Amino acid sequence: MNKKYDAIIIGAGVIGCPIAYELAKMGYKTLNVDKNSDAGLGSTAATCAIIRAHYSTEDGVAMAYEGMKYWKDWENYLGGVKDEKGLAKFMNTGSILLKSKGHDWRKVKKNYDAVGVQYEDWSVERVVKAAPVYDLHEHWPVRRPEDSEFWNESTGMLEGALYCPEGGYVNDPVLSTHNMMRATQAHGGEFLFNVEVVAVRSEANQVKGITLKDGSQFDAPVVVNVAGPHSFKINQMAKGVWEGCNIKTKALRHEVMHCPSPEGYNYYGDGYHTSDADLGIYYRPEVGNMFLIGSEDPKCDPKVYPDPDDFYAGKGGAGEDNQLSEAQWKAQCYRLGRRVPTLRVPNQPRGVVDLYDCSDDWIPIYDKSDMKGFYMAIGTSGNQYKNAPVVGAMMAELIDACQKGLDHDANPFQYKLKYLPRSFNVGFFSRKREINTNSSFSVNG
Repeated sequence: MNKKYDAIIIGAGVIGCPIAYELAKMGYKTLNVDKNSDAGLGSTAATCAIIRAHYSTEDGVAMAYEGMKYWKDWENYLGGVKDEKGLAKFMNTGSILLKSKGHDWRKVKKNYDAVGVQYEDWSVERVVKAAPVYDLHEHWPVRRPEDSEFWNESTGMLEGALYCPEGGYVNDPVLSTHNMMRATQAHGGEFLFNVEVVAVRSEANQVKGITLKDGSQFDAPVVVNVAGPHSFKINQMAKGVWEGCNIKTKALRHEVMHCPSPEGYNYYGDGYHTSDADLGIYYRPEVGNMFLIGSEDPKCDPKVYPDPDDFYAGKGGAGEDNQLSEAQWKAQCYRLGRRVPTLRVPNQPRGVVDLYDCSDDWIPIYDKSDMKGFYMAIGTSGNQYKNAPVVGAMMAELIDACQKGLDHDANPFQYKLKYLPRSFNVGFFSRKREINTNSSFSVNG
């Protein structure tokens, strides 16, 4: 006889664990299943774990600012549960959003004002005082080093920056996910690792459960797809779900570089997380006095969408595998070198390569599906780590409301935030929405 649960969550990453945690606190008997050997070892392990408030939509800013409150109060969020590995730490560096043509910072400022985000409007001189290694010359549009115009001397200057003092990053994304797993287990939630889902079973358009590669089956009236880069494959296993999504997801190959700080500058201790759309990158401090450099996916950079099974099995071809590429390493490090002229670019690439789970408009799908009992929290990579605790609570309430009869498609669920005095329409994240033209169509969301 199959083992029965109230809810099965496919995935035990930074989004899957808080969904299970919140459902378990509501009394659901939960099971998370994951292909990896522990919580947070999938694409979560490669996240930059940046906590910042700037998004291209007001709802996006509200969710991110709400998320900050959870990370700043991490131990209380976990309910006092202890983890034998310790607790993740929020590194409150502050967050700089450089004013540039590459980022609609005026829209961000308007959203900050509407939501009530604390921020300061910094001049160029104030930015340089805070980050003396920065050169605020303008370099727009974003180019690659192989473009001869990349090396042109700049005569213009950026306009300054918006500074959010509450921003920063989490020091260990894997540990933060492990913390949430332990908190879930304290409420009776179960986890099963080193397993692969091969089927989503249903009857009369009602989900019944999952089947694993070894043939074992688990039953539940609720199944939640939180499978990261494999999310589209899970949707294709669930009859009618993929076809019912107007917004689709796919896996995008992404590289993050590590580069030593300039000699004599303590970037790890004194530096800020910085979003630099003028150069198509973002950066934050990393252990070892390093700059961690991510890409904001400028149009001139190639986009590679590998099959996630091939990628993780090491079967991807050149440029589709998990090895740093020299061309992209140079692009991201040399771009930072334009902002930080004293940067020490190493001879050999250092960094991380993994897959993002991206939706068509880079805004997640947090929704029910056309199959009763089958839910999705997908398309989250690149910009949703910071929102994970909020997503957990929102998805748990959405699932509970739908299971009790809410027609979320006809009457979208209204989620009331815990810390901010506002609610928002969860239909914003609908699978049936049209592509949101207000999106940045990048990691900025």
